Amino acid sequence: MSRRGVERRSIDVVPAAERTGTPTSQFTLWFGANMQITAVVDGALAVVFGADALWAIIGLLLGNIAGGIVMALHSAQGPRLGLPQMISSRAQFGVYGAALPLVLVVLMYLGFASTGTVLSGQAINHMLRTDIPAVGILVFGVLTVVVATFGYHYIHMLGRIATVTGILGFGYLFVQLLSQHSLSDLLGQRPFDLATFLLAMSVSAGWQLVYGPYVADYSRYLPANTPESHTFAGTFLGSVIGSQIAMTLGALIAAYSGKAFVANQVGALGDLAGPAVMAFVIYLVIVVGKLAVNCLNAYGGFMTILTTISGFTGRDRISRSTRALLIGAFVLVSLLVALLASKDFIDNFKNFILVLLMVFTPWSAINLVDYYLVSKERVDIPALYDPRGRYGAWNTGALVTYVIGIVVQIPFLAQKLYTGPFTEMLGGVDISWIVGLVVTAGIYYPLAQRQRLAPDRMIYPPGRTADDH
Repeated sequence: MSRRGVERRSIDVVPAAERTGTPTSQFTLWFGANMQITAVVDGALAVVFGADALWAIIGLLLGNIAGGIVMALHSAQGPRLGLPQMISSRAQFGVYGAALPLVLVVLMYLGFASTGTVLSGQAINHMLRTDIPAVGILVFGVLTVVVATFGYHYIHMLGRIATVTGILGFGYLFVQLLSQHSLSDLLGQRPFDLATFLLAMSVSAGWQLVYGPYVADYSRYLPANTPESHTFAGTFLGSVIGSQIAMTLGALIAAYSGKAFVANQVGALGDLAGPAVMAFVIYLVIVVGKLAVNCLNAYGGFMTILTTISGFTGRDRISRSTRALLIGAFVLVSLLVALLASKDFIDNFKNFILVLLMVFTPWSAINLVDYYLVSKERVDIPALYDPRGRYGAWNTGALVTYVIGIVVQIPFLAQKLYTGPFTEMLGGVDISWIVGLVVTAGIYYPLAQRQRLAPDRMIYPPGRTADDH
């Protein structure tokens, strides 16, 4: 792939000659993508819904660490396989069967893209001094299409920019916050509450876990001999540190502003920045950070749509014009959703995160158990594109396990629309994602061991050898 042109690779294997980069690039990408306003909102959720800021911050950290471990284990698959994340799901679900989680992944990307676009559009409108919501949303959509279409290297470059702007912008906001409010005024104002503490853990764990379906898309160009521990560490540290900084800021802002932050998240950061010129700078930081992650959503959405289609067509490559068309269509739908978004943003966002957590926890459990414990990192790559190959068209056992992994969480849910009976017995504590991980892994592991679908060694496409990787 040329560094100056539109990326040529899509869901096909990245050859050795095009492998480049270091695990440091994973750190800056995920740090920059998480130092952004939606993570600030995520961090504010537990405080807004009743937790003390101190306990919320601790819960957020524990959730980020737990979810970050799972997310980074997915990232470590990228260099060895040279494939987008969801292509590898065919080894578990079958070439056609992988379409089930794939469709849900597309909906996830659309949800995050649209909610992020709402906030970014508000920041752009503040910068342009206009009250017309569509202006900021459309400007942000155009920027997303351009960067996502050019692809992998440009997205990583944007991640490096977002890392620098995020450190400077959020560092300034922390200074402003602590110059106006003492920590004693923000922390320790409420007693410990287990339900809201676990809510904080759930929203931050969910934040990390939902990156799983596309995190390897951004590590697949690394040389195949890149140590997995290095890829893991770069991704884990970047994502967890970036997220925790932003979420901590959100928890502290919510501790003093409460409903004011709920009503106007972007404006609250602008007000905290102080002088108009600094508010403008913070709005720009918001846009850069959101652009970094929104390009991940658009790029990942395009890859997932293509993966779904190719499972039935057998094609693994498309033209650059088709690539631009798919990305443009995805962004257009996300813009329409953003324009129609409810004003009750923060409450809907909390429930959106928790629903995603319920859906993607069992997917992560199946993918990681299979790759690391059953297949032991051995994959028949050509068979991922052939419904008559080793992995077949449908893996009924994996699909049934996936559905069970979702259903078993329902009695443990604590959401606005539904609270499960076990949740009520636990005093409102939501442990559904823990139940989903444990039950799904426990069912899938012996099933996969009996199926024995893994090859004895890595099998590469024709014309490629292990030396190429």
